[in-house]
Amino acid sequence: DVIAGFLYAILILVIFHPVVDLIDNFNLTYKYAPLIIITLLGFYLLQAFGEVAVEMTAVEKVEEQLAGLRIARRCVPREEPTYLLDIHTSRAAQPGSSRLVAVSCSSGSIGVYDRETLRLLREYRGRGGILAGVRFAHTSDSVLFSACSQGTVRCWDVRSATQEPVQVFSGYPSNVFISFDVSCSDLIVCAGTEKVEKDTFLVFWDARGVTDCASATKEPLGVYSESHNDDITKICFHPTEPNLVVSGSTDGLVNVFDINKDNEDDALISTYNSDSSVSSLGWSGEDYKQVYCMTHDEGFCWWDMAQLDTEEPITLLHVLDVRESVCAENHGLHYLVGGLYHEKAGRLFLIGGTSTGDIHLISCSTDGLSLVGTLCGGHSATVRSFCWSPTDESLLTGGEDAQLLLWKPGAVERSLTKKASLKISSSVQKRVRVHNTSLKSRKK
Repeated sequence: DVIAGFLYAILILVIFHPVVDLIDNFNLTYKYAPLIIITLLGFYLLQAFGEVAVEMTAVEKVEEQLAGLRIARRCVPREEPTYLLDIHTSRAAQPGSSRLVAVSCSSGSIGVYDRETLRLLREYRGRGGILAGVRFAHTSDSVLFSACSQGTVRCWDVRSATQEPVQVFSGYPSNVFISFDVSCSDLIVCAGTEKVEKDTFLVFWDARGVTDCASATKEPLGVYSESHNDDITKICFHPTEPNLVVSGSTDGLVNVFDINKDNEDDALISTYNSDSSVSSLGWSGEDYKQVYCMTHDEGFCWWDMAQLDTEEPITLLHVLDVRESVCAENHGLHYLVGGLYHEKAGRLFLIGGTSTGDIHLISCSTDGLSLVGTLCGGHSATVRSFCWSPTDESLLTGGEDAQLLLWKPGAVERSLTKKASLKISSSVQKRVRVHNTSLKSRKK
């Protein structure tokens, strides 16, 4: 380093030596030299502060839009009392057709709605077991996946009137699926299992040609079985890199895998310890190189994978209890639902709420968490699920009052009648267990 610095000094001296005398002479003989230097410095500082101001303005504008979300649509109330557990929207609508929304319910049924009108288009009745979520294919708005605790992932063609799936991905006999996701290329399906005896698995399938093999059953490509030792509660593929997937568990660990590797040990890129049972997780940051998670006791962890090979800290933020760190109006903050990364603002936001249905929007930075706004007058009970749409800056929410709501900036709902709560005794298993606080990260 010393030698390199010396050589750089010589190089700079050689380049600037011809003009050093001119600059020195100008500074000594020209009476306005100090004024010119100060002016140039001022222009530089104004430019730097201007860039910061523009960046802050963009973030503040997005925060203002989020705080200004209002109810645009409210779905027709469902006949039976049920919880809306998961929401997902199609991304690749065909020309002339609207986007679709899929909702999984605690009753075991799946509802498919029109994205703009929230009109129920189709419903797949429950077949026993507890649903572990719904996902539309990334490249087709007619292909829908769902997973359930009976050890299967089903693929549906929402254009068809039949109640039968076009394909079934079967697990192993003891598998109880409680989480799943589909890669951004739609080539791989992955499901996480509940712990049975001493076993817990990430199960993978080849999802190619799902609509070409009606009623066919696919066997797993393989499993990962060594990286978690308790229920795998969440799985999330990377938004742009189909080979990357992150998993979270009640053992407190959050693991990032590169599934292109030959074996599980090589595939495990990094392991983070949340020190609690993981309830939700996702990707954020530029090029989505950051991973965040929420815990069942309302904690929040945020890590930067870009720092894995550096000496910089990996942990961006760790909040043991968000309820204590965020000062929320309307009876405080009772729980977290999940997170969303806003690409335009380059900012991560958390969604939380109260038991009476108010929704809190929380902004995340390395300095901490701050309340952006509260959405009131929509739900009358705990909000269980949401889905953010970056195309029109809208938000879909579902909860224990069986309502599906569409929120848009500055929208006006024709009828603002708040539906009475349909809260019932939950049929959803609470998969929260005492985690092992002695578990440590296997890798940096």
